[in-house]
Amino acid sequence: MNHSSKTKRRISAGCALTLAPLAVGLTSCAGSDGNPLAGAPYDASNQISVSAGEEGSTIDPSRPLKVTSNEGRIADVTAVDTAGRFLSGKLSEDGTRWQSTTPLAAGVRYTVRISTENGEGEQGRRTLNFQTKPAHAKRLGVTFGPDSGTYGVAQPVTAELSHKVKSPAQRRIVERALTVKSSPHVEGSWHWVDSKELHYRPKEYWPAHSTISVSSRLNGLKVRKGLYGDKAESLRLKTGNRVEALADASGLSMKVKKNGKVVKEIPITTGKSGFETRNGTKVVLGRESFVRMRSSSVGIGGGESYDLGVHWATRLTWSGEYVHAAPWSSGSHGVSNSSHGCTGMSTGNAQWFFDLVRPGVPVTHVNSEGERMAPFGNGFGDWNLSWKKWKEGSSLRPGAQDSGGSSADVSRLRPQV
Repeated sequence: MNHSSKTKRRISAGCALTLAPLAVGLTSCAGSDGNPLAGAPYDASNQISVSAGEEGSTIDPSRPLKVTSNEGRIADVTAVDTAGRFLSGKLSEDGTRWQSTTPLAAGVRYTVRISTENGEGEQGRRTLNFQTKPAHAKRLGVTFGPDSGTYGVAQPVTAELSHKVKSPAQRRIVERALTVKSSPHVEGSWHWVDSKELHYRPKEYWPAHSTISVSSRLNGLKVRKGLYGDKAESLRLKTGNRVEALADASGLSMKVKKNGKVVKEIPITTGKSGFETRNGTKVVLGRESFVRMRSSSVGIGGGESYDLGVHWATRLTWSGEYVHAAPWSSGSHGVSNSSHGCTGMSTGNAQWFFDLVRPGVPVTHVNSEGERMAPFGNGFGDWNLSWKKWKEGSSLRPGAQDSGGSSADVSRLRPQV
């Protein structure tokens, strides 16, 4: 059966640390024995000039940070902001000049630590704190989804951007700043759905009873001229038991597993000829204990028209594919396919399934003559891409191109009800 579509409701990252090569190994203090390398580092403030000026200065983030030695060599420079993002830089061959090679973040505080070596091999230090001016430009916002809560093990994480990001270089800046951590740890990757939306999923389903933390370190980072990252609200998700369903359109049966064990096998009916149910893995989007389903909402008329009140409806696609109670077709359950694309079953079985599942639970249909579930655009079909194809949608993969991943072919999203 069918119902009108709903509106659909998002690691680790800062700039990579590139330190100047050490001119000489730093030696710990070993006592005062006359060896110039054994003493505590001296104050190199008079020896080192920093383009940020004096302690506590505020500078323009569009200009590179420069460190110059007036005497001796620069051995090491680290510059890190309050978000823990290190600034990459390059040291000149003669060791007298260091310059940042990635843009400074806007509106943040940096701490710069400089190590030096004079002509006698003595080690010097200088530490400087400075601010960068806020960016007077557009801000790139990020909204993570779904809402905080507990989900099934197939729930993807989503990230919606406030502005389009198309170039590979800009996408890399954004993707590096979006962090997903799970406990227990699993391998995962972002995938660019289009220029404003990313999805994150692990290689396999999330472990049962895991915790997933999602955050952004994009604030203040320059994405491109006139566009800087904005603050983003972090997200925390959990998974419940590993519940999954396998619906066989040919065998007219649905097997439901909980934590790897089959707990129930349900007689079903799926889409009849001309309205075949989509093959592939779908992810539960929501549950409605009662919904009015009308054929007119998806352009079905004539002898196929219907207007029914449906109980215990578990939504699988935005176009209106559900698992639901279908008492009017009880003679077809386990016998023949007679629906308009939904998976029908008895009222008792539908309520049992409704009570067991939650958003994020995977439901896979096999042996149907229907189309393949689209990866994007009609719910969460993310699991219908192989892990290899999924990783190809990441801007951080080697040789990433402008395409940035797969997009849904909306012309193929024919409603099946």
